[in-house]
Amino acid sequence: MYLIDSHCHLNFDGLKDRLPEVFANMEAQSVKQALAISVSKQSFAEVFAIAENNGHIFCTIGVHPDRRDAAEFSVAEMVAQARHPKVVGIGETGLDYYWCKGDLAWQHRRFADHIQAANEAGLPVVVHTRDAAADTLRLLKECNTRAGVIHCFSEDVAFAKAALDLGLYISFSGIVTFKNAPSIQEAAKYVPADRMLVETDSPFLAPVPKRGKPNEPSYVRYTAEFLAKLRGETLEQIAETTTENFYRLFSKVPRTA
Repeated sequence: MYLIDSHCHLNFDGLKDRLPEVFANMEAQSVKQALAISVSKQSFAEVFAIAENNGHIFCTIGVHPDRRDAAEFSVAEMVAQARHPKVVGIGETGLDYYWCKGDLAWQHRRFADHIQAANEAGLPVVVHTRDAAADTLRLLKECNTRAGVIHCFSEDVAFAKAALDLGLYISFSGIVTFKNAPSIQEAAKYVPADRMLVETDSPFLAPVPKRGKPNEPSYVRYTAEFLAKLRGETLEQIAETTTENFYRLFSKVPRTA
């Protein structure tokens, strides 16, 4: 039995300066692989280097939707980089109406470009959505998204159903363990076992019982344990299904021994 952290930021402060310890903690908790997520041009260079230097780490390429003035990749650039064996997904991308206000046409275009790149590269798109549920679903449909995951799921059952109907996977972070997250917990009970992933989004959103502390990939085990109890399953079942789902969605990632 082992787990995979499907979304983390290993190049961020609090993780990048202690990677040997982070990796040892992963091994101790049977977290065998992790996906390091790009949020900018600079961060792609950083996560790519971490992935290249560590066999159990893979990465994505993308630009987060939280900054209008962020340097961007062209579709062609993302597709070209995605040919590398260590680049296994496109994103983090999506819509964020919490941090960004006003005319957000630029955000819609950036999201559409990422979906196009994912479709052309034959890779899944990693979707961030905050306070933008309707437009996120609309653009995913209009752009004919072929494969992807709603990361750090923070919506309700209705959104989960709509995303599942589009063929997407749903990834649960430490938020699902919080007492003030009943709608997310209901969604976690609703999502079919074969469409669910687990993640940390570290160094953010540490799950109970580590809430309030810096998060790290090894803590994905606490989220998996919570989901097992919530769904009436064993940790072994959650680990097996979420790991299989990860390999099915991120099909470039080789299985670990």
